[in-house]
Amino acid sequence: MERYLKETEIIDWRDPAILRLAAELAGGETEPEEVAGRCFEWVRDEIRHSWDYRLNPVTCRASEVLRHGTGYCDAKSHLLAALLRARGIPAGFCYQRLSLKGDSAPYCLHGMNAVHLPGHGWYRVDARGNKPGVDARFTPPVEQLAFSTADKMEADLPEIWPEPLPAVVTALTRCNTYLEVYQGLPDVEIIRAVSG
Repeated sequence: MERYLKETEIIDWRDPAILRLAAELAGGETEPEEVAGRCFEWVRDEIRHSWDYRLNPVTCRASEVLRHGTGYCDAKSHLLAALLRARGIPAGFCYQRLSLKGDSAPYCLHGMNAVHLPGHGWYRVDARGNKPGVDARFTPPVEQLAFSTADKMEADLPEIWPEPLPAVVTALTRCNTYLEVYQGLPDVEIIRAVSG
């Protein structure tokens, strides 16, 4: 579990503002499930999704997301992981491959978190932000993610990464505007087994 508690350049949870917010959200509570739920709801509801709100600057590092109050789904997952790790709760990164149009190419990676909860194990949450048609919630052990995979080329990727994927970090650090990010969202190829 140590890998899922580390501070890194992107998940800079020892930043004073992150430590303050994590302590404020915990409010003296020590039960991991309760603390994780509070952190999830705060990031989901208080950090504005860059594309939904058409906001700059592009953020990546957890402390940047907090400072600017905006981020793409991946950036929001970086802040949520930092808040959780600041409270000693293991948190990782997981991804879905989703269609930008809803039923065909182009596709992109959608970033979210997995949090390790006593009594439940790894539990996926999606703090991208709710809007009409999107209702992500923290309801362990039942997952209520922002999106389901319906198109045959969409997928729930099973891995739980201790660090954000390099392609995600590259997209968020090389682009200057929310529109540039949208036009260059990272993707992975899905290889389907052929029977026969």
